[in-house]
Amino acid sequence: MIYETAQQWHDADRKKVLLFGMSGLGKTHISNMLRDEGAWFHYSVDYRIGTRYMGEYIVDNFKREAMRQPLLRELLRSDSIYIASNITFDNLAPLSTYLGKPGDPAKGGLSFDEYKRRQAQHLEAEQAALLDTVRFIDRAQDLYGYQHFVCDSGGSICEVVNPDNADDPILKALSDNLLLVWIKGSDDHRADLVRRFDRAPKPIYYRPHFLNKKWNAYLSDNNLVEGEVDPDTFIRHTYAEVIAHRQPRYAAMASWGVTVTAEDVAKATTPEAFDAMIAAALEAR
Repeated sequence: MIYETAQQWHDADRKKVLLFGMSGLGKTHISNMLRDEGAWFHYSVDYRIGTRYMGEYIVDNFKREAMRQPLLRELLRSDSIYIASNITFDNLAPLSTYLGKPGDPAKGGLSFDEYKRRQAQHLEAEQAALLDTVRFIDRAQDLYGYQHFVCDSGGSICEVVNPDNADDPILKALSDNLLLVWIKGSDDHRADLVRRFDRAPKPIYYRPHFLNKKWNAYLSDNNLVEGEVDPDTFIRHTYAEVIAHRQPRYAAMASWGVTVTAEDVAKATTPEAFDAMIAAALEAR
């Protein structure tokens, strides 16, 4: 780790951390706080995915929908209107909408093959965006003058790396340059996370084996064929299960860094409180 002790953390001229854990536990909230109140550059992996790596897919999908309307089709073909994605750190809806949900097309569902194709696109994009983190550390200082750096990773980071491989290229690059910080939730958070996801789904990547297993089991258990699946019901059901599925992977990643609780994060309302929280996590390691 780049900081082995609390004292090294306190003495560091440049503090660099990567926050990981399930979406909804405070990664973006605390990153926003550090950006707004301290000299921290906020690098959002999901934002990078949705702009640099999947932005064209997202906009093309918007255009595909618009082309179904005669008026919009003619305006698009004559370059009379412009369609763009207004993705932000706090609004990832354009990316979530593109990733979509499998099931009944009459209810907005994608074919399972198309859903898997978009999942594969997201895998490549997330891995690339994570590796971009290192370049942005120097860019944040050289271009914008930020001393400190926080990487706000996506909830699916544990699915695109292998924490049991000491030579995993992504985790090695990240841990060589940042302190990895797991925001650990409890069982009490599970129901709330499911409700939040149901209300405002965020980009999520499922490992192919897990996704295929859950899809086939859902079809079998409910005696359905692909086109009969309610997309919202399936995605809600699968998300509830993926929380438990990811905990061992997050725990394995925690050996590359330190662990804090979601309750700790909720109390870290200032940069000074955040510093103290990380120092305590280093002491407890």
